[in-house]
Parts: sequence; structure tokens; C-alpha cells
Amino acid sequence: MKKLFQYPLFVCLFYVTFSFSQTEKEYKINTIAFYNLENLFDYDDDPITFDDDRTPEGKDHWTKEIYQAKLANMAKVISEIGQDVTGTSPALIGVSEIENRRVLEDLLNQSPLLNQDYGIVHFDSPDRRGIDVALLYQKKLFTPIASKAYELLLYDDNDKTKRIYTRDQLLVSGMLDGEKLNIIVNHWPSRSGGEEKSRPKRIKAAQLNKHIIDSLFSEDPYAKIITMGDLNDDPINPSVKDVLKTKNEKKDLKLKELYNPMEDMYKKGMGTLAYRDAWNLFDQIIISTELTIKDYSSYRFYKAGIFNKNYLTTPRGKYKGYPFRSFVNGFTGGYSDHFPVYIYLIKEKVPH
Repeated sequence: MKKLFQYPLFVCLFYVTFSFSQTEKEYKINTIAFYNLENLFDYDDDPITFDDDRTPEGKDHWTKEIYQAKLANMAKVISEIGQDVTGTSPALIGVSEIENRRVLEDLLNQSPLLNQDYGIVHFDSPDRRGIDVALLYQKKLFTPIASKAYELLLYDDNDKTKRIYTRDQLLVSGMLDGEKLNIIVNHWPSRSGGEEKSRPKRIKAAQLNKHIIDSLFSEDPYAKIITMGDLNDDPINPSVKDVLKTKNEKKDLKLKELYNPMEDMYKKGMGTLAYRDAWNLFDQIIISTELTIKDYSSYRFYKAGIFNKNYLTTPRGKYKGYPFRSFVNGFTGGYSDHFPVYIYLIKEKVPH
């Protein structure tokens, strides 16, 4: 397979050319990504959330200067995801561990992203730490038409007087270059207390996700759905395999099912975060059957990847090779404890 990339200065969408048995076709190509931004907090104290550590007087000594450095690092990464193939930053990127809308606005005002003219879909979630999920989109490529935050209702020991406040799941439906796409951005409950003890919380999160997906399928069995996020579970864990019922072979898919391109990566030992010298692939992008069909008259899945450039890995010491996180007993100058993930969607270009 040969690729030829063209970069005309006056065109917003970039194209890729493939040669198949003497037949050459041009395709539009867009990147869809997800990135856990590892506690992107501003430096002001929010009196209603537990953000005291991320203030100048707090434990982390989170100053304006550190905040600006963190923003610059996050913007650099986002601007480069898929750029070598598409010539631009992602058309859509889901993000997690962001404190509020302000940090997103500050992020998008960084020089690597400013000219891309991103829009924001964000709702404040009830998470006690004040961290949310959001969707960023290039306005020239994607137009939101509906959005909704779905509360994840969790209770300690099933006692409804003991609510566990966690992140919402964000659904955004819109038009990507004129085609309807449904995006769900997730940040499922952590493994705090241990994987087994915390597992029921992620099962509940998966059930809510399945409910959202089934609602979309009830309206349109051929809906193009992308559910993405930090699931705090691997592709083979029960929340993903048993509740979402994901498949890792496109040929096995039936209508209204889900394909997880990250499962094969995980089985090959690839990951997006490391813990005790073992890799996990918690950051996943899962797609509906319709996006896997090999009919490129409309946008379809092409390939998936983990964005793990050398500068995103810890260069030395005990954690050499791990994601180069931004904070370990002080600001490190690093990025995040997670690598971003991405997929490419391609569509045949109609000749003029």
C-alpha cells in the first residue's frame, strides 16, 4: 500500500491517496483522540471542591508559572496527535481530569492550538475533586447538534444516603464534515482500594455507557458511535468485555455491536500507563459496527494508535520508559501519567 500526502495551503481538510490494484483513490482523513490531562487544575481555590492541594499555598505549591508550563505541555501534545498524517491536530479530542471550563479556554489559547479554532463541550460534574470530562472540536470540521451529561449514580454499600460523587458521561452528537457522529467521553471510577473491590463501580459505569449506546441504536441501528475515555479497566476486563460486549475481530461484528481496536494492542503488551512494571491500556476508543464497514463513501475506521513519542516517556531513573507525568513531589516538567490514544477516520473524496 502506497501513500502520497498532499498539502495545498488553501485546503482545510488533508487527503491521503491509496493505490489498490492500479486503482488510485483520494481520501479525506481526520484524527479522533482521547487524552487524560493528569489533573489540569487552575491555581485558584474553589471553595466547593477538594482542590486545595492545587493552589500556591497548597501541598503541591501549584503556582501560576507551573500552571502555564502545564498548559504549554498539554497544548504541544494535542497539537501533534495525528499531525504527521493529517497535517493538523485532531478534529475531535475527548479529555479528562480537567477542573473546569476556564482551564480548557486557557489550553486552547496556547499558541500550538490557537489557530485551530477549537470549540468546547463541557458540563461541570459532581465529582468531589472537581474533575470533569469534555470534548474539544475543530469548528471548521465538526458542528455539535446536541449534548448531554449523564450522571453516574454510585452509593457506598448500596446505601442511598451515601452517594459517591464521580464524573458524568458526556454525549455529544454532531456533524463531522456533514455526517452524523455520536461521541461519548468517559472517565470511569478508579481502582482505589484495589481492582476487585472497586470493580462494581466500573461495572455500573459500563452499564450506564451501554444504556447511552443502546438509546442511540434504538433511534438508528446504523448509528456511528465512538465511546472513548479513561476506563480504569483494560480491554479484557468484565466492564468492557461482558457489559459493553466488545469484539476484537471486525468480521465477528453484527449490527448494533462494538469493536475495540485496543484489545489486540493490549494483548501485544502495549499500554497507556504503567504501574509496578506492568502496562495497562485504560485509555480506549471503541466504535460501533457501522464505522468498521469497508465502504468509504462515508467516514469509516482506518486504524488506531497510542501516541507515545519519546518526549512523553520518562527519560531516566526508576520509572524510565513510563509516561512522563507532570507531578511527582513537585512539578517535573513532564506531561501526563497517561499516553493519548487516537483513531483515524477516512472517507473517499468525491472527484469534482
